[in-house]
Order: sequence, then structure tokens, then C-alpha cells
Amino acid sequence: MDRPTYDIVICGAGPAGAALTLMLAGKSPRPDRIALLGRQFHSRPGTQDVDPRTLALNHGSRALLEHLNGWPAESADIHTVHVSQRGRLGRTLIRHDELDVPRLGSVVAYDALLQALHQALQQSGATLIESTAAPHPAPGHLTFQDNETSFSSALAIQSDGVRPQGIERHYKQHALLATVRAAQPRKHWAFERFTREGPLAILPHPQADDVYGVVWCCAPDHAKQLQGLPDADFAVALRTMFGERLGNFTCLGQRHIFPLSMHAGPSLINDRTVAIGNAAQTLHPVAGQGLNLGLRDAAQLGQTLAPWLARPDTDPSPLLARFASQRRPDRWLTAGITDFLPRVFSTGIPLVEHAGGLALLALDLVPSLRTPLARHLLQGLRT
Repeated sequence: MDRPTYDIVICGAGPAGAALTLMLAGKSPRPDRIALLGRQFHSRPGTQDVDPRTLALNHGSRALLEHLNGWPAESADIHTVHVSQRGRLGRTLIRHDELDVPRLGSVVAYDALLQALHQALQQSGATLIESTAAPHPAPGHLTFQDNETSFSSALAIQSDGVRPQGIERHYKQHALLATVRAAQPRKHWAFERFTREGPLAILPHPQADDVYGVVWCCAPDHAKQLQGLPDADFAVALRTMFGERLGNFTCLGQRHIFPLSMHAGPSLINDRTVAIGNAAQTLHPVAGQGLNLGLRDAAQLGQTLAPWLARPDTDPSPLLARFASQRRPDRWLTAGITDFLPRVFSTGIPLVEHAGGLALLALDLVPSLRTPLARHLLQGLRT
């Protein structure tokens, strides 16, 4: 058969798909044969609805995105993470200096990150296609077709837009997102507080040193009630749940709700298609691991495919199978941690809650227990 239109097509132009495209374009002798499918590549700031999400990206993810020229101009560094459990003794601190890194991570606005990545894509030489066409297997290649065009590819990467098929869990929790100003801010500190309804995260915000992003995971009815409260009442409810560490809160902007579930499936879809990021696993937001894991998927896939890009007429299936095997330990360990934590701390069983408090205390007192967990959250499981 004739050579496919493209060597690789990445389906989904979110952060993971955009980062992978930049990596592959930088390694390919023909970056124009790397195609990214998505929408709104050329939109300008202010022309679309603002996405309310902020993203906590660990130090490794930031280093990768900076290398790709895809890091936004504004971010808020995290130097210390304070982990506690409401109503129980025990807490732990994770500090950047004990891990010998300049920061544990940084918080960015989702829209700002995507804009920075899409700007880098304009200079990458990759082909950007306004389409959401899905790949269809054909002998020795894949085909794509939408209402306007059709094309083919030697292999395809699903990076978002397709929910993984496999393990599924619905947490009976919604995440309420809010932005607040604190009367007594603690610069470069992030907080994760476990409650009986779910974890409550308060993260530094790139807008200002006294501004924080709130991710409050709770029962769906409670989330709806919190969303409808007057600003002053919501600020009181947040302080009641969180405690006194940041003083009084003042609400900024609207509050948004997202239902929470976990979906995880195989990385290898077929011998010419793999999934990364949200197309491989969608996680509970506890510890902010979702996009960090997706970027590790992208980084390892970019390294795996680098030799193949010089010989795209060869069979890629052994490389894709190797990628799936290498990624499995990190994916499943991270998914397991983010699935276990919000459930074990919200059982409502006093003995389990006390055990959770003792575990936090042990992590705080014994660095040999704390450091491996902190390093996994910082960089994942290296294989």
C-alpha cells in the first residue's frame, strides 16, 4: 500500500496530547508527519469560556513542560504540603528541601497551560488538524474520516476524549471548585485535609500570594448546597471544615461542581493504537496525580518511539507493547494510591480514622516512611 498520510496521529489536544506532539515533533526528521487532532488551536485569550480548573503539577512535570517551551508565564510554587485529618490527631509535612528539589510542584491555570502548549505547537512543525475523527484499523495502518476530510496513519495515540474501558469506580463524591482569598496566607504552602466526606485541598493560586484554589470533595447534595450558598456563608463553611491556619476567607468568582469517578483500562488498544493520559486512566483528584501521570505516559512514549521515527515503514507493534509493559507499574500504583486514600479516610469508622491519624503521625516522624511516598508523588515509579 502507499505510505500513510501521517506517521503518527495524536487524538486529543489537551495537555498530555499537546506535550506528546511537541516531543515527537522534536524527535522526528519530518515533524509535519506528526498530526494532532483537536479544536480551537487558534483561539485567542478571552474568546472562549474560562475553564475554572487549576492544576497542581509536580517538579518533574514542570521540568518537562519548560523543556518543551510549554510552561505558562504565571504559576504558584509549592514548597511545603501539609496533610491532616479533620477531627483526629496526626498530621505530616512534606518539604521540598528534604527531597533536594527547588519546589515540590507548581499550580497553574488550566487555560494558561493549554494556551502555552498550543503556542509552542505553532512553532513545532507538527500538523494541527481541527477534527475529532477516531481511528479505524485497516491492514497495516489506521484510517480517519470526518465530515470534511479523510486521512491515514501508521499508528495512533488516544490522549483524551475516550473514556477508558476496564476498572470503574464511582465515589459518590463531587468536587466543588472555588477560588478564595485568605486573610493569613502562608506563601508556598499547600494543604490536603481528609474529611469524612472526602479530601479538601487548598492550593496556592497563580493570581496572587494570598489567593488559593479550593478543591472540596464531598457528597453530591452537600456540594450542591455549598455551591448555592452566599459568598459569606460559603467562606464560613470552608473555614469550619478547614480550620484556622489561613484565617478568614473571602470568595472570588463562581463555584463549579464536577462528579468524581475512576476509570482505568489498558494502554495498548491494538497493535497500532495506544492510550495515554485521560484516555488510559481518569483518577480521583486527591494528591493531584492525574495530569502528572498522563505527562509521564507521554514522556515515556516519546522516548520509546524516537528510534521508530527514523524508520516509520517498520512495524511499531513491538515498541508499543514494550511501552505498555513499562508503564503498567507506575500507572497501577498511582491509580491505587489515589483510589485508596479518599475511601479509607471517609469510612466513618472511628477505628479506621484513628489508624489514619496514626499513619499520618508515623509519616511525619519517620522520614524513611515519608520519603518513598513523597518521591512517588513527585516523580512517579521509575522503571
